[in-house]
Amino acid sequence: MAIQEEDSVLLQIEDKRAKIVINRPKALNALNVDVLQSLLQKLEKVRKEDISVLTFWGAGDKAFVAGADINSMNSFGQGAIADYVGLGQRVMRTIETFPAVCIAAVDGYALGGGLELALACDLIIAKEGAKLGQPEVNLGIIPGFGGTQRLVHRCGIGTAKRLILTGEIITAEEAYRLKVVDYLCSAEEFNSTVTKVTENILEKGPLAVKKAKEIVNCAVERELLSGLTKEVEAFLKLFNTADREEGMNAFLQKRKAEFKGR
Repeated sequence: MAIQEEDSVLLQIEDKRAKIVINRPKALNALNVDVLQSLLQKLEKVRKEDISVLTFWGAGDKAFVAGADINSMNSFGQGAIADYVGLGQRVMRTIETFPAVCIAAVDGYALGGGLELALACDLIIAKEGAKLGQPEVNLGIIPGFGGTQRLVHRCGIGTAKRLILTGEIITAEEAYRLKVVDYLCSAEEFNSTVTKVTENILEKGPLAVKKAKEIVNCAVERELLSGLTKEVEAFLKLFNTADREEGMNAFLQKRKAEFKGR
């Protein structure tokens, strides 16, 4: 299947593997409504094919996905933001439960919604020099696409609290040490490592791999779904605060936010 270069999300299918590329390099591949809707459409196309491994990439060499599109988010009313967060949650849940192994190939920034996309995948392969984090508290909000829940399940509550409560952005090397990512690669070995991991999975029994993913997910299913519901509720309450407005305006104006706790 040919890639359409003008699309905000690119899709390539070859044999039993598929590749999705977030294609907004000038915006550091930020997740706006168009990207999220396109991701769902591309995922449904892949679902109809006999695919065993699906990899996610960011266009360019600066970012996997640098986060949500703050400029567009800042203009949303309560209805629009509820729709946006619901759409993002649906995308991440679709990836998480997708009937193929999903791999995030992280090169550059994976922040906010970008890290949440990676966390929805089964495996995360990071290139040395990549930067990862959940910096939403700097905007007066919390992760809204599942980060508060999936980060805990991936690397433990201590590391999750460290990253979410401080908004700290860490290197790929630190992320590997903290078990946020599964593989850490040099620039020279990044693409080949993604290929090797993909081929390793393709050599296994496809029915067994598919079922294994499904059953492993069952280990955290009930508490994950409950937590995701609470996350959305909390996010929407925070979005309707003066602190959120100040946080996003400060970000867009490239100044330090002055929060008032209201």
